Amino acid sequence: MLKIGIFGAGHLGKIHIQQWKEIAEIELVGFFDPNDENAQSAIEQYAVKRYTNAQELLEACNAVDIVTTTTTHYEIAKSALLLGKHIFVEKPFTNTLAEAQELIKLVKEANVKCQIGHVERFNPALLALGDLDIQPMFIESHRLATFNPRGTDVSVILDLMIHDIDIILHLVKSPVKRISASGVAVMSETPDIANARIEFDNGCVANLTSSRISLKRMRKMRLFQRDAYISVDFLDKKTEIIKLSAPENHPKGLLDVPLEMANGEKKILTINMPEVPVVNSIRMELLGFTNAILHNQTVKVTAFDGYQAMEVAHLILKKMSLHHKMHNE
Repeated sequence: MLKIGIFGAGHLGKIHIQQWKEIAEIELVGFFDPNDENAQSAIEQYAVKRYTNAQELLEACNAVDIVTTTTTHYEIAKSALLLGKHIFVEKPFTNTLAEAQELIKLVKEANVKCQIGHVERFNPALLALGDLDIQPMFIESHRLATFNPRGTDVSVILDLMIHDIDIILHLVKSPVKRISASGVAVMSETPDIANARIEFDNGCVANLTSSRISLKRMRKMRLFQRDAYISVDFLDKKTEIIKLSAPENHPKGLLDVPLEMANGEKKILTINMPEVPVVNSIRMELLGFTNAILHNQTVKVTAFDGYQAMEVAHLILKKMSLHHKMHNE
């Protein structure tokens, strides 16, 4: 039986506690959170044991789930890895790139599993794409949220945009060539709204917009590739695939529209809405982590994935501060 210990019983930590309690293959040993209010409500809601000594919890489990503030990820993960424990770390992986690099090294040395909590990889709308051949040449993403003081300790890049950065890096699979970005701090001390343009070596361009001061919520990504347009709505869990193909080999769709191109060539425009699986994304990522440990499988979001997303996020932040400086001079 895999013994899990949780660090952090805040808003997301409690959701993790609830999900862990429903996974059969594990035993939830307990949690550590120095905040008495968080701890008390976790005990009352989920009847889970509170540890007041972090070291004791580390020694009592085989794997830890780190759902604390980003600035504390490194210390907790390092202590766990030095004891040879498997780690699940909520995104962003760490506060600095140097910390992430050191943890990657420790993961290899300890020969344990490490998964980063980029939960959108498990979003049903993205899973609906299945094994579709995705080779985007242009990507447009919008991740807009209404203002919530929770999470404003980090910029909108590390809070929201990092989800889309991770997905885009996963889909494009090409080195980043150039980044340009701009952003504005409106309600907090760090940027609350930002736009970034990422250009890849293979010619793909991604345009990302993130805001946490919007009046309405939106989490959409549009992918454009040769003869196809793909729309993924992470919020409403909807996926659309629009393809242009020759009449003789077109895939049957919900809607088929015959077209005559400017050169006289006949094509079929096919609109498909693949079935979106009914899954709980957080449960799915925690179950994936459990299976990786119990059956020696590869985790879906590796420590290196977490590092790469952070690296691009930090490059965006750097470009934003340069842009801000230039405009203020």
